[in-house]
Amino acid sequence: MAMTGKGLTLVGALGFAVTGCTGFSYISKTYVSLTPQVVTIGCNDPYEIYDQRQQRRMLVVSNALREVTGCGLGGRYEGRDPAESRTQRFRLAARTYLDETVREDCRITGETIFTDLQSEFVYSCAGPIEARGAKVPRLPGRGGVGVGQR
Repeated sequence: MAMTGKGLTLVGALGFAVTGCTGFSYISKTYVSLTPQVVTIGCNDPYEIYDQRQQRRMLVVSNALREVTGCGLGGRYEGRDPAESRTQRFRLAARTYLDETVREDCRITGETIFTDLQSEFVYSCAGPIEARGAKVPRLPGRGGVGVGQR
């Protein structure tokens, strides 16, 4: 079975990082068909966002190299162990994504950490959920962000 680039990035990260079958099954069922969008935080650290707008859930995915080395280019997280700043960075990526997709009124109401590379955020918004197929603000996607991609 051939996979497109969008599915390959998420599945590659999942196959590398997820150890529990339940988490893998849930993430695959919920997010693998979505096109990732990319937000950057700190010193241009890119994070892939898979947004399930109808369920108001998003999966934030980092890459293994960044989580081991940190950004190393100065800025807010310089000199800190990447594991220490992980929660802050993932939350900032989720918040940045909501702001950049014109949902400043939305707030993050829950978080599930699946692995060191993946966290799911639940959010609520004052406005109604968009109808399927509605034109919504999107960020430009960018290939090659996930594990095993160049």
